[in-house]
Amino acid sequence: MAQDSNKRTKPNILITGTPGTGKTTTSSALAEATQFLHINIGDLVKEKNLHDGWDDQLDCHVINEDLVCDELEDIMEEGGNIVDYHGCDFFPERWFDYVVVLQTDNPILYDRLSKRGYSENKITNNIECEIFQILLEEAKESYKEDIVVALRSDSVEDISRNVATLTNWARSWQPVVL
Repeated sequence: MAQDSNKRTKPNILITGTPGTGKTTTSSALAEATQFLHINIGDLVKEKNLHDGWDDQLDCHVINEDLVCDELEDIMEEGGNIVDYHGCDFFPERWFDYVVVLQTDNPILYDRLSKRGYSENKITNNIECEIFQILLEEAKESYKEDIVVALRSDSVEDISRNVATLTNWARSWQPVVL
């Protein structure tokens, strides 16, 4: 468990995964079910200008990880947050009590990213990321393995099941008493 979790009365959950795996859909539904705060890092970066410009090659903002962490520090100490982002290795380990890596079958992921209007290059990069389980490995390297879980996110039924599972986990969570 996170070392500072004993100060919180509610856990913090990180939902990560390749773009198109259902992070925002899952996070929004989970926030509604638990009454936790959903923090979409991509939206936060745009809203608060927590970036160092635009990357034309990757077609996205270059986030300033230090600014993002500074922005979130106080709210993460309070607990009751669901953080939604496709990366996870720059967040402090102490922030999270559970790290969820959503995974989607490649044909489904391809269709989702195509519908978003992603370029063929961006789709290929994301599919390769999913094939090689880059984000699951990143999560396992960045957090204690016993708090990292991979969940399928291919369908509405998967998302509903994941939200129910995570809601039950959040409701039964107990802070670590040191």
